[in-house]
Amino acid sequence: MTGFPSPSSGLRALRPEAFGAEPSGERLARIHRSPHFADGVFKNPAGTPRPEGGAVIEFAKASLRKEDRLRRVPAGTVPVHATTLADLAKPPVSGLRVTWMGHSSVLTEIDGRRVLFDPVWGERCSPFSFAGPKRLHPVPLPLEALGPVDVVVISHDHYDHLDMPTIKALAGTDTLFAVPLGVGGHLERWGVSADRLRELDWHEATKVGGLTLTATPARHFCGRGVRSAQHTLWASWVVAGEEHRVYHSGDTGYFEGFRDIGADHGPFDVTMIQIGAYSEFWPDIHMTPEEGMRAHLDLQGGAAHGVLLPIHWGTFNLAAHAWAEPGEWTKDAAEDAGQAVATPRPGEPFEPAGKLPVDAWWRGVSGPIAHPWRHPKGATAAPAVKDELDLAGEV
Repeated sequence: MTGFPSPSSGLRALRPEAFGAEPSGERLARIHRSPHFADGVFKNPAGTPRPEGGAVIEFAKASLRKEDRLRRVPAGTVPVHATTLADLAKPPVSGLRVTWMGHSSVLTEIDGRRVLFDPVWGERCSPFSFAGPKRLHPVPLPLEALGPVDVVVISHDHYDHLDMPTIKALAGTDTLFAVPLGVGGHLERWGVSADRLRELDWHEATKVGGLTLTATPARHFCGRGVRSAQHTLWASWVVAGEEHRVYHSGDTGYFEGFRDIGADHGPFDVTMIQIGAYSEFWPDIHMTPEEGMRAHLDLQGGAAHGVLLPIHWGTFNLAAHAWAEPGEWTKDAAEDAGQAVATPRPGEPFEPAGKLPVDAWWRGVSGPIAHPWRHPKGATAAPAVKDELDLAGEV
């Protein structure tokens, strides 16, 4: 595999290229043929409420309060695992090892193959180098030190999951890319050749080596620009090898479809579940830790099976909740459910079949955490005015 250029090389203040590319030609025709595309947009699973306006303004008001701003960032230096490179040099004893790199970026070594989910090595999840959510901790190791990757899996095209500088660096390697339908246009614009793309609709699968990768439903949305159409799909992913299988949620609200995914593809050795950036202003497109635990159990057929790895928290400030709440409340939810949960520091590899990292490491660098937040009864979905939030990197 060829070496990686630096993800930050050549960046300038304004990066319109980061908006990506709208689908066209056969890609657009395929989108229009999708059973999940209607009335000019991709549709969420049945039962997702229509968005209501005004939520963006209310969220902005909450974000401006000084006490809220302070609790949304760590009170000290986030402890990043110090020996990631040396640890990854040794093969996993069990055949399955997982390394959370921060946010939703996870390196999964499974049955002799290496799968990299939602790699974001950039300093900001934004189309701009001067604005947008900035990292709260450094990446555990440089991208060029990661070594060969068999396949990069992208869940959707929001900036905190699809990072142009990282993709452009990976474009110089021979890795393959598995992406939801429509997302391939962005990657092609950034230098990834079409023959290295595996672009899937929900329930479609592709094989990479001895692995089967299946795009599965999620409850979210898409978009990278102010006027982006809903022409790219969002997905969760199942990766199954000869001996092990894993699940990555991408971004999603809770929905009944987790049970179907579990019945069709589970149980899983590890589920990587989004448990951060929740808010009463968009209760149907992100999960609280309590909902994340419920999703994990649904995926496992209701049994306490496999390990839950919390993702989508700790790295970027994307919602009004306290910085450490997702970690703390996931730990509480796991204890209530009698379920194994891994809470590694960023960059700390672990094998689900071995000793799990369970330290509450965030407590040493966080402010006070309030009582657990619950969705208000009857709350509705994501704000209709989503483009402003897209530019902020995510909702």
